[in-house]
Amino acid sequence: MLVTIDVGNTETKLGCFAIDGSELLQSWRVTTEPRRTADEHGVFFAQLFATADLRPADVQAVAIASVVPKLDQTLQQACSRYFACEPEFFKAHRQTLIPVHTERPGEVGADLVAAAIGAREQYGAPLIVISYGTATVFMAISKDGAYEGVAIAPGINISIDALVGRTAKLPQIALEAPGKAIGKDTISALQSGIVYGFVGQTEALVSRMRSELGVDAQVIATGGMAEVVARHTKIVSEVNPHLSLLGLRKYYLSQH
Repeated sequence: MLVTIDVGNTETKLGCFAIDGSELLQSWRVTTEPRRTADEHGVFFAQLFATADLRPADVQAVAIASVVPKLDQTLQQACSRYFACEPEFFKAHRQTLIPVHTERPGEVGADLVAAAIGAREQYGAPLIVISYGTATVFMAISKDGAYEGVAIAPGINISIDALVGRTAKLPQIALEAPGKAIGKDTISALQSGIVYGFVGQTEALVSRMRSELGVDAQVIATGGMAEVVARHTKIVSEVNPHLSLLGLRKYYLSQH
């Protein structure tokens, strides 16, 4: 069994594949906890596996993309101790699966490049991949299949937290579209501004990126908040929560 782990600033995604990469057996999305020790990670992995009737002893390989360097050594120790195998860390500037046409490839997040690889494998090119996570990241993949660059905006939850935190009388709200853009009370006004505002941001940036790419690129969304936006715009073709895990699978298979 192959375990793929995408460590983000807010959430960590885990996937278990058949060792030949042919089948995603199980996936999870959990909170990233930088203070968790190697042993705590081991116990946590065992608990997740137990819920899916999977055995840690069946793990033969682990591939990790991490943007939280503090956790790298901890995860290495946990995998070595509890899976009896050394993890392979995916680095954006060292991989050869997708050309990265940015000025400083070493600065590109491993999670983003892994997601781009997974998206290109699943949907071809050109593509615009939108990751709705801690930040909202728009990735442009050219018709030649190269990672051309990104646009980065504050994530939906960060924007809500900032607004509510700086405005004493504003309530926390459910992320649902109110049905009309003109809100008649505080809650519907907030829901309209946040949901339709991010929909508008998505449509505007996709339009500009398509123009710069010179092609009507397909749009794929991923990340924990992807459904919130995708259900209110036709510009998103599909939501796929597993792109980074699929990219890590592709990376592992290319190395073995």
